Amino acid sequence: MPFTGKAQSAEIQQLILNIEKLSQFKKILSDMKKGYDILSGGYKAVKDMSEGNFSLHKTFLDALMQVSPVVKNYKRVGDIIDYQFTLMRESRKGIDLIIKNEKFSRQEIQYFEKVYSNLSRESLRNLDELTSIVAADKLRMSDDERLAAIDKIYEDMQQKVLFLNDFNGSTSLLALQRSKEANDVNAIRNSYRFKN
Repeated sequence: MPFTGKAQSAEIQQLILNIEKLSQFKKILSDMKKGYDILSGGYKAVKDMSEGNFSLHKTFLDALMQVSPVVKNYKRVGDIIDYQFTLMRESRKGIDLIIKNEKFSRQEIQYFEKVYSNLSRESLRNLDELTSIVAADKLRMSDDERLAAIDKIYEDMQQKVLFLNDFNGSTSLLALQRSKEANDVNAIRNSYRFKN
């Protein structure tokens, strides 16, 4: 039983490291892509104008593919990433508490692991969606649409963090209650031994 919990904890720690690496790689690739897009886009625009194919409609649609600094620097983008790190850190703390307590059954531990795993999977989906929104050439959206989508992800991540805090609090309370019950049982047993 503790071996499974330790393995789960190690998997979560590895997942956190993988998320950090993925974030760094996405940033590097994004910067490289921006440079290429600027060069490529400028060349194409000059070529189109020189051939007389410049169209206002195409320009408008291309502008929707670009991400403005307002969107890229939106405070909630950083907040969402902070929420992700909070989710990973608090999930790890929750699992450690469960493993150390030894008062939980195998089925309960599996249930807790499933909750943490689902939270992790869903929050990673949110990060993928965020990456699509703030990356150029992924989605055709206006700045207002991008900001609204970021706000939706932010609210979802906020709800996940609130749920996790409540879940961890309930789990801690349950662990304390079980420890107290075990101590009470031991105290009663000890008192009967002295009477006999």
